[in-house]
Amino acid sequence: MAHASAPLPVPALPSEPVQRLTEPLARFLHIQAASGIVLLAFTLLALFLANSEWAEPFLGFWKTKLGFKVGSFEFTHSLKHWINDGLMTIFFFVVGLEVKREMAVGELRELRQASLPIAAAIGGMLAPAGLYLAFQAGEPGADGWGIPMATDIAFVVGCLALLGDRVPHGLRILMLSLAIVDDIGAILVIAIGYSGALDLVALALGGAGIAGVLAMQRLGVRSVGLYAIVGVGIWFAFHESGIHATIAGVILGVLTPVRRWVSPGLWTDTAGEAMRFLRGDDAAEAQRRLVLERLERATREARSPQERLEQALHPWVSFVIMPLFAFANAGVPVQLGAFGEPIAVAVMVGLGVGKPVGVVLACFLAVKLGLARLPERVTWSAVVAGGFLAGIGFTMALFIAGLALNEELLDTAKIGILGGSALSAVVGMALLVAVLPKAAVSGPAPAA
Repeated sequence: MAHASAPLPVPALPSEPVQRLTEPLARFLHIQAASGIVLLAFTLLALFLANSEWAEPFLGFWKTKLGFKVGSFEFTHSLKHWINDGLMTIFFFVVGLEVKREMAVGELRELRQASLPIAAAIGGMLAPAGLYLAFQAGEPGADGWGIPMATDIAFVVGCLALLGDRVPHGLRILMLSLAIVDDIGAILVIAIGYSGALDLVALALGGAGIAGVLAMQRLGVRSVGLYAIVGVGIWFAFHESGIHATIAGVILGVLTPVRRWVSPGLWTDTAGEAMRFLRGDDAAEAQRRLVLERLERATREARSPQERLEQALHPWVSFVIMPLFAFANAGVPVQLGAFGEPIAVAVMVGLGVGKPVGVVLACFLAVKLGLARLPERVTWSAVVAGGFLAGIGFTMALFIAGLALNEELLDTAKIGILGGSALSAVVGMALLVAVLPKAAVSGPAPAA
């Protein structure tokens, strides 16, 4: 039996009274499943307000105009637009960071290892889109074919966390990897299917900004502030080009390096030399400051830019941007009759039927053709349950619905998204509870 490793002999840093309040919050914010709880809370609050006596001021608030004017140029949009096209760019930037990590050092770095989640994601996108079009081909809502294609990773992780160690590690990895590939597919759908007429001048300016980022990387520029300034310029160019502005965030995320500048060995040598110098009594204050600055820089650069940015931004995306997006977009007047509207039915069938059918069928074909194999301890029953959980489309589905449909059809599509996602979550969880063993299954197999 492996023994728990002893704690690292690191001296404790000074503690302040305020840390007794902030440290529990920090621990909560680092629980990935907690973001699903916060997202659900803001969704329910938006639904409550949209169906209360405060509905009119609540829904009207998001139409408040914000912007600026310089001479004859005016850049003014609604508050909802700033959230959907502005703040959500940071969400897509983090998605780009996650995609880069998974493709460089994660589950998607080897084709053999990645083949099952790739197949599952492709099947889980094509089947829902096909079913939606089967209901809506030739109808006003046909452009919404991309709505049921995506999976909301926050809600999926939250559902899996409720069952704790009963969920096999392989199933967790499969679902997370599926969601990452799903995000890639959703990004392509947004870029190709829901972009407007192109402004080639603005697009060229955006391309020049991306070339500038690559040049800065080659020159060794490591100032996050400088990259942020250039990134804002790229966002603005994409916004005016006809390509959805959030694609700029994805591109910048994928371009972020995953290679650390200071190797572990170099950091150890730097820290050792710094400690020997700082323990001396004859070090001048100016010299001590230079040594500390060098040690601080080496410590920062011992982690890759991708890792540092993802860790810094993930809590903001999970606990601020996504809940705010849900608060601004999920509020819709709910009437039972709306669940029978053609668009709502098409979305619910796409999420609740298309997703599990597509995921399971694609996995079955990949395994039968010898392209992949099921993870250890993961049964086909668990794959079916995971397929239903993949039908929780919420965040990305709402986002695509806002791009695809006009205001008249959008509320009905939102009803379908909420109904289909809720149905998928309930069925998926019920199946997992039924098929998973009662005891923990994520540890090593017992000896024969």
